[in-house]
Amino acid sequence: MKVKAGKEEIGYLLEKVIDTYELATGQRIIRNTNPKNYEDIAKLLSSISNELPNTAGQLNHDSYPPDPNPRQVDYPRRKYDITGVQVKDAYNQLVANPRSFLIDACYIYLYGVGRKGFSENPQDINLIEGVDASVALQLDEQEALRQQLVICQQEQEAATQQLTKAYRQKRRVWLASLLICLALLGMVSARWLIERNEWATVRKDLNILPYQPTQAEIDSLSGIWLYYTGAPQARANDPNRFHQVANNLVEISYKNGYFIFNRHGANIDHIGYMQFEAPALVSIYSRVKNKSGKVESPIHALLRLDKGKGYLTSIATTWSFDMGDGNDMIGIRNVFIKQGKGGELEEITNTTENANCHCKIIKWIQPDKPAKTFQLKYRLLDTLANESLKALINEKSILLREPREGVILSPALNEEQR
Repeated sequence: MKVKAGKEEIGYLLEKVIDTYELATGQRIIRNTNPKNYEDIAKLLSSISNELPNTAGQLNHDSYPPDPNPRQVDYPRRKYDITGVQVKDAYNQLVANPRSFLIDACYIYLYGVGRKGFSENPQDINLIEGVDASVALQLDEQEALRQQLVICQQEQEAATQQLTKAYRQKRRVWLASLLICLALLGMVSARWLIERNEWATVRKDLNILPYQPTQAEIDSLSGIWLYYTGAPQARANDPNRFHQVANNLVEISYKNGYFIFNRHGANIDHIGYMQFEAPALVSIYSRVKNKSGKVESPIHALLRLDKGKGYLTSIATTWSFDMGDGNDMIGIRNVFIKQGKGGELEEITNTTENANCHCKIIKWIQPDKPAKTFQLKYRLLDTLANESLKALINEKSILLREPREGVILSPALNEEQR
């Protein structure tokens, strides 16, 4: 068996190195064209590659001459150092003949041996040239089934011979086994029925998936939406938020009877799900996206799919996201404006554009269409060109949990606080 070489080999190796690193550290590597994003991977591999002159016998890889300048120990000036640029280019398969010490470092990190040792005993079918991994897996499964069939046939022949010698004894064993199997089957069936009934009860009590949407309703809700909210105006600690609104970007996907979504905000991201309660009526549940997985600031809303409008409005019970005890529930109207369907959303980071706009930048990449960029940030309501949109998300669209002065910002209050 021959191991793959060149761009295909290093591309697969680096993909698996990054996946392994992310799983081990919990750190996400943004895989775009910015070399700086790959520096942690480059330093990790450099710690291996700079030991190659001393590990040929131990790790079974080709010999490497020692560094002629042993005193030059600072990264990235050593002989076998790997840079973020080299990792980025090799990962994107732009290098026809990648450096051998980069390849050996990847093999050692992933498999504990160099490329030479891996070639002698390949451990990953995806690195074998000319072998389709799916076909190989099928062949392995077929061979395992064939061996199991042979074993079963042998056991059957042995059982037949024993039955001839001791029929009555085997009959008692068979009956006992049958009774045990029937008992186990009864237990499994009973448990299945209990769980089925429990799920039916939960689904009924919590009103889960009460209505199956039509394909037209699925198409109308799925896609990319701009989302406007006037919630920033309900923060008593900051009078500068008077007439401030926020635009978010929402990605909605259909999934077996319900919808899941990601809402990208200027500072806070949300995740959640939607379900049709009835024709054209959608309930929305979301929460703050966090690493712990705990429910933080849950939000509930209702949305109606009105026809003939360029926007949809929802009424939500959400939060003011004020400081400390000031964070309280509010009722608010939000506006959805559909942008289209398909493609992928990619957050743009570490650019001068981020620094200049003080915002989150999301790029919408669609096949055969120019990419579209969205700047997510707080802005003055008065700067919006759409007059009808202003009226929908001004301070009159906010309802407090309990009436209280000085929370919903107003022109008069704004002037006094200034």
